Amino acid sequence: MEGPVLADEIIIGCATLLGAVLGSFLNVVIFRLPRGQSVVTGRSKCPNCHNVVAAYDNVPVLGWVLLRGKCRRCAWRIPARYPVVEALSATAAGAVVWAYGATLLAAWTYAFAALALVITLIDWDYQIIPDPLSLGGVVLGWVGAVVCLDLDLTQSIVGSLVGAGVILVIAIAYRLVRKIHGMGGGDVKLMAMIGAFLGWQMIFPVLFIAAFFGSIYGVILMRGKGDGKTAVAFGSFLAPAAVVMMVFGPQIMTWYLSLARPS
Repeated sequence: MEGPVLADEIIIGCATLLGAVLGSFLNVVIFRLPRGQSVVTGRSKCPNCHNVVAAYDNVPVLGWVLLRGKCRRCAWRIPARYPVVEALSATAAGAVVWAYGATLLAAWTYAFAALALVITLIDWDYQIIPDPLSLGGVVLGWVGAVVCLDLDLTQSIVGSLVGAGVILVIAIAYRLVRKIHGMGGGDVKLMAMIGAFLGWQMIFPVLFIAAFFGSIYGVILMRGKGDGKTAVAFGSFLAPAAVVMMVFGPQIMTWYLSLARPS
């Protein structure tokens, strides 16, 4: 095996391991931030018995497997979401370094995917999108536009304005027609973040993908509960759709434009 190839594989492997460790931190953010708890201080504890989790039990993915998904002290069943988040974070970190190398672009792409993952799960559980995530993401997107992203600062700011503006208009119209809140300020700020990273051109494809899958889920929800006013966490569809467009956006847009051209 050639030296450079081996070196690349080692870097990707290290990035994957780092992503797993960061995934453990993402789990902390997902659990603590909606509860108003600090995400940087305090040892991890079992939510059921409040016993401090030992360091050897807190190894990403492996710790959950060795514990067979149960707390060592009280046998409380640890949700499979924890190792899944760690595995997704590890995969994302390894993938971006494989695609872009050990670069700032890889770091910003991972950061966007990590933010999207955290926002998806928090919004799904609580139907809120904490401002530190969305507004922090807006700033991160603007900085990324200056240092590494494939758009300039003006395009990034315009993307934020268009993303927030479109969702705001939709939310107001929905409120006027249905007399209920369909989307809140969290979705507006989330779309500002998405626009900051992707630019205004990707806003409408993101909305289309999110609306498509959100509608399918909404229909399933209404068939189960029979309530047309049941709230749907739209941010949980916007964030994954944005990741899809960040990764496959150029190919999707090329395919779409090819369909639009007359034969």
